[in-house]
Amino acid sequence: MFTGIIESIGEIKRTAPGAGGSRLTIHCSLPAHEIILGESIAVDGACLTVTGITAHGFMADVSPETLQRTTLAARKTGDKVNLERALRLSDRLGGHLVTGHIDGTGIIRSIDRRGDFFCIRIEAPAQILAYVVEKGCIAVDGISLTVNTCAHKEFSVMVIPHTLQQTTLQYRKIGDVVNLENDIIAKYVEKFLVQKRVSGITREMIEQFDSA
Repeated sequence: MFTGIIESIGEIKRTAPGAGGSRLTIHCSLPAHEIILGESIAVDGACLTVTGITAHGFMADVSPETLQRTTLAARKTGDKVNLERALRLSDRLGGHLVTGHIDGTGIIRSIDRRGDFFCIRIEAPAQILAYVVEKGCIAVDGISLTVNTCAHKEFSVMVIPHTLQQTTLQYRKIGDVVNLENDIIAKYVEKFLVQKRVSGITREMIEQFDSA
């Protein structure tokens, strides 16, 4: 579990294919002595397991499923990525609950500067927009952001200068593809309501059968 508060910007130093997936070697400023084998680190929002430690960072294996669902398949040597270590129970929850399980990708359609702030408009598929509400939360490349507006095929977020400087959003441009993760609470609420509705229909059918 993560918060969407980016700790460091890493750089991909090597990508290597293997067993249908790939292995990334990432250089970063995270404290090397604190990184341990087997821990989870979100890379552009995708939860990856540390499989190797280097003098300047770490290595992580990327499964075929993750490659299919995220932008990591297109990442190459020299690309910058957002990094966040897993949440500790004693940490402050500065962003929102982020699982690191990417729901899909979106496309940046516009980046408008408004004073010191930037309004980024992102086109997203319907299955993602179904959980997006104005003033709700969404993770974009692992960054916890507040939804500014929500329309039929897109949503927008307003980015403050600090977030821009501390994340890879400073390198993003129109047409770039980004990872998206919906608020998990919204998905749980939907499942509960669907199950309750189905359960109610089932009970009604049983009552009708018993009275026949």
